[in-house]
Amino acid sequence: MKRNLLLVALAIAAIAAVASLARDWRWPGIPPAGLLVLRWIALVAFAAYAVARRSLTTWILLGLLAGAEIGHDAPAAALHLAILGQIFLRLIKTIVAPLLFGTLVSGIAGHADLKKVGRMGIKALIFFEAVTTLALFIGLAAINITRAGQGVSMPAAIESAAPAVARPTAAELILRIFPENIAKSVGEGELLQVVVFSLIFGVALALVKIEKRRPMLAFAESLAEVMFKFTNIVMLFAPLGVAGAMAYTVAHSGLGMLGHLLTLVAALYAALAVFLLGVLLPVALLARVPIGRFVRAMGEPATIAFATSSSEAALPSAMEATEAMGVAREAVAFIIPLGYSFNLTGTTLYLALASIFVAQAGGLHLGLGQQMLIMLALMLASKGVAGVSRGAIVVLLGMAPALGLPAAPVFVLLGIDPLMDMGRTAVNVIGNCLAAAAIARWEHSPIEAACE
Repeated sequence: MKRNLLLVALAIAAIAAVASLARDWRWPGIPPAGLLVLRWIALVAFAAYAVARRSLTTWILLGLLAGAEIGHDAPAAALHLAILGQIFLRLIKTIVAPLLFGTLVSGIAGHADLKKVGRMGIKALIFFEAVTTLALFIGLAAINITRAGQGVSMPAAIESAAPAVARPTAAELILRIFPENIAKSVGEGELLQVVVFSLIFGVALALVKIEKRRPMLAFAESLAEVMFKFTNIVMLFAPLGVAGAMAYTVAHSGLGMLGHLLTLVAALYAALAVFLLGVLLPVALLARVPIGRFVRAMGEPATIAFATSSSEAALPSAMEATEAMGVAREAVAFIIPLGYSFNLTGTTLYLALASIFVAQAGGLHLGLGQQMLIMLALMLASKGVAGVSRGAIVVLLGMAPALGLPAAPVFVLLGIDPLMDMGRTAVNVIGNCLAAAAIARWEHSPIEAACE
């Protein structure tokens, strides 16, 4: 039944698209009123599919399509819907600081035994940072080549939801990383300072004796879990926020925006393919990981990650599949969970694309040095949010003002984020499983024998 509803919606949408093209080319076809009816019938069919599917991703896509249709058909009414996007932005901004503190502190202090695992921990961290840096450069190259954000005309009303922030110089950005008062940092939305405070706090907590560490670690873990749930609740409002922001944007700028978004989606998946074939495949060959066995083992966890857009949902399957491939349990149990905090390669690549897209859409011309500083800040902020629904877009929305980036283009990204989230999440999972297999091989016996 669900598949039939989706097929009906796609078929009607395809008919409407072909008829619209025919009309543009001045061929005889369906009159404008008929096209309007066809488009709304397709939306109703897709809405019925969303009701049956009961997936937030599907509802966000429906909000994107409905907002674009309302903005096109009723621009005067759509201009009043920007408030929905503004409400969503306010809710998002309440999440980021406590979420980052809880996840970073629990992630760092929870792995206080890194000094005891010796060379495996060192190799893991070196591996994570090396492949994450390569993912960063691939993402930057993709967006600078495609320039998907250039030429985007953003309405000013959505931007008014966030205070205007002058683009900082490199020196100012570096200085703003370091906090002088953590309460002031949280109150003023200086999330870079929250990140640095959380990192130092987590390291300090890891150095405290276990009996003193346990209560604060439990608090940080509890805070992180509460903020995960808080995020899930706020994301329930995402379809309305997306619909309002997209309706206003289309009413103000027209449907040309959709072409830029499709270019961005294509650039992301092309960059992910380059990363898989140009980085992860050579790593697997250098580590002598059996490629065929690894690909077969990754089928289930990668599919789960892609379908659910959740690294957390794929974790049990990923650990089981990697161990079944022959990687020792101690390597799997240590490296894959650690990678969920420090090896978010797909997310890093996406943040590189998305942040520069936002800058391009806002008319900002950033040099390579400024781009790298923004990437470093976003990489630090993204650590530990693999289990958060739409964690990357939440981080980007919350950090945009502090980085001198406009907020309005991020709303447009939110509309297509489900399409991009699937790919980046699958790459996150594959990268973490490969890290476990490769580091286990480099550790030799008995893991080496198990991989033969």
